[in-house]
Amino acid sequence: MSAPIYVLGGSQTDFARNWARECLSIYDMFQETLDQALHSTGINPDQIEVGHVGNFVGDLFTGQGLIGGFFAEAHPELSSIPTSRHEAACASGSIAILSAMRDLEGGHYDLACVLGLEYMRNVDGQTGAEHLGAATWKGVEATNCDFPWPFMFSQIIDEYDARHGINCDHLKSISKINFDNGRRNPNAQTRNWDFPPQCYSDDDQYNPIIEGKIRKMDCGQITDGAACVFLASEKAAKAYAKDHQLKLSDIPIIKGWGHRSAPISLDSKLKLSAGQPFLFPHVNQIMTDALGRAGFSAVTDLDGLETHDCFSITEYMAIDHIGLTAPGESWKAIEEGRIGMDGDFPINPSGGLLGLGHPVGATGVRMLLDCAKQVTGKAGPCQIDNAKNMATFNLGGSTTTCVSFIVGVNQ
Repeated sequence: MSAPIYVLGGSQTDFARNWARECLSIYDMFQETLDQALHSTGINPDQIEVGHVGNFVGDLFTGQGLIGGFFAEAHPELSSIPTSRHEAACASGSIAILSAMRDLEGGHYDLACVLGLEYMRNVDGQTGAEHLGAATWKGVEATNCDFPWPFMFSQIIDEYDARHGINCDHLKSISKINFDNGRRNPNAQTRNWDFPPQCYSDDDQYNPIIEGKIRKMDCGQITDGAACVFLASEKAAKAYAKDHQLKLSDIPIIKGWGHRSAPISLDSKLKLSAGQPFLFPHVNQIMTDALGRAGFSAVTDLDGLETHDCFSITEYMAIDHIGLTAPGESWKAIEEGRIGMDGDFPINPSGGLLGLGHPVGATGVRMLLDCAKQVTGKAGPCQIDNAKNMATFNLGGSTTTCVSFIVGVNQ
């Protein structure tokens, strides 16, 4: 890392809310989230020097673009700061974070606000699925299906089966862990949902097939929500620590990061990796990059992971691709209980995208915020014991854009 980037804190909305039913707009979501973040951190609007927004499909769901202009609408003090919006499908929030980091590392600014949001529950499920399908290669893939992303990720199950073999019962175990974790999270969309045991089976009534091998409980939900974080240079972090009677070492930092991309089509990705143990070698590389920049030799040097589980197979893929097991052996970590809250490497203590929810543009920002809470002991009922270093893994599309951050405290 060329310069330390500090995470001063932020906020997250309740992902169970349906903002359209409350007669609230995407701007209302933006303003409320920003105001909550300012309140929780004690930062004044006039201290923010640059703003970044992560958003995927606000234009399609709400007809609204140019969301960076909301900063100045929310607070007149922000009427002249530079702002920008970033789109990388489900990795939009992480790209906004990376962009803010570059601003701070370059010495251009000292305090950045990153806000990710998505407003999606104002349309029916079929329309929502079609809008989210904008991250496929339109007109080339997922053309003969009702639900583009379940269709695409079912192909990843097929590819795992062809290369390594796969037992879909392990995918059901991932779903159950994440939905159970979500019940602890006061912001989780599914915290009050009831799942009888048949939901984690091949019962076509309780767990129907959506596309291919993807069943209902394998799928993340359409979610409204936003998350906001404030990132600071060392100079700004020292001033913040002094003003709030903190030690600089109490403030979490981004210790490492990884960012790589691949062709937009899933077929092209799988052809590039044909005959290799990893389906997506660039996913393995981003974790190697992040660990190297953070000064760690293996993912097991960390205390846990907030990972992208838009589908259960996505987390299954992450387990071996980050190096927790050998390629094709993700099932071992599941069977051995390693990824549960009482395991040696908890994954998605928040509930993840399955249990907590997946407001697309907010997810990367929410992951970073949750990791910052974990390493400062502020994760409440989702807290991992003695967590000091956590990782995120956020992807857009069929792993087209992938980002990882390692967040920790200096000990």
